[in-house]
Amino acid sequence: MSSAESPTIWCAFDIAAREKEIAEIEKAVIAPDFWDDAAAAQERMRRLADLKKTVGQWRALEHKAAELAELMALDEGSPSPTLEAEIEAEMKQLTAHLDDLEFKLAFVGPYDLRNAILAIHAGAGGVESQDWAEMLLRMYLGWAEAHGYGVEILDRSAGEEAGIKSVTLEISGDYAYGYLKGEHGVHRLIRLSPFDADHARHTSFALVEVMPETQGDVDINVKPEDLKVEAFRSSGPGGQNVQKVSSAVRIIHIPSGIVVTSQTERSQHQNKEIALRILKARLFKMELARQEEERARLKGKRVSAEWGNQIRSYTLHPYRLVKDHRTGFETGDAEGVLGGALDGFIDAYLRSGLGQGND
Repeated sequence: MSSAESPTIWCAFDIAAREKEIAEIEKAVIAPDFWDDAAAAQERMRRLADLKKTVGQWRALEHKAAELAELMALDEGSPSPTLEAEIEAEMKQLTAHLDDLEFKLAFVGPYDLRNAILAIHAGAGGVESQDWAEMLLRMYLGWAEAHGYGVEILDRSAGEEAGIKSVTLEISGDYAYGYLKGEHGVHRLIRLSPFDADHARHTSFALVEVMPETQGDVDINVKPEDLKVEAFRSSGPGGQNVQKVSSAVRIIHIPSGIVVTSQTERSQHQNKEIALRILKARLFKMELARQEEERARLKGKRVSAEWGNQIRSYTLHPYRLVKDHRTGFETGDAEGVLGGALDGFIDAYLRSGLGQGND
């Protein structure tokens, strides 16, 4: 391996500019009036933490590349099969790390680094769609587990015979929203029904919502007078496990008409806190959608309605194929996808640039 092949780290990420921004924020932090606007100060502190983490990753990669260049120079002066193998392994590791960091440059949205609130709603069609909604839940749980993300189910409404009517979960970890935001839309399943005695082919639909977790009152300030809070008794499938105490909570946001519930905790107070988190995420997403619609109107671009936005089809009969209608990406490994192998679809969506400006 010659010195001409020494690794070079270059990309569109301007490290110097980010380090300058870090210095500017750190200088602002020590100003006497920095905390006069607590919400703005918290947002800048979060920005500082994000910048330091990202710059640190790129600087570490740069340092690793320099060490590898030294190893290559040493091997050139005194060739060794052992050293050659070590360099080859280090080069593969460095390239994989670089690819990962360069891929994350696609996360240009201001909320991409945040946790994600993901909700699944069964469409019309009763048990068929409810079963499909539960299949999607297993798919996202599989993806989250494979990538080391934390998952908390915030609310779940069981189906009458099988599956679920709806579920809301929080997926926590770096770039959770950035990775998952492209999953927002209608997902269609075509299969032979396991609930039909004639095993006829059925088409089912489910809506997936993906929202960035809100950062307290920085993003959304909900006025108490705008809320109608109701307590009710939660129950499991078929009315089982009915609690004697009305611990489940339903919150109605009067100005928007949004209704959210939480019944996963035994404490009414905990369920109220969870319901408020879901409500703020929905209001935040609504505001982001309004901003996007305004941008689209100015550009003359049509924005599809929620249930009109069919993004992906999962065909299990008469053949097996999962296809994304926005990017054209497809795979015949339907079982793998339903088990959580979504990386190909996520990668295609992010690299297409479709997610830019859609926060």
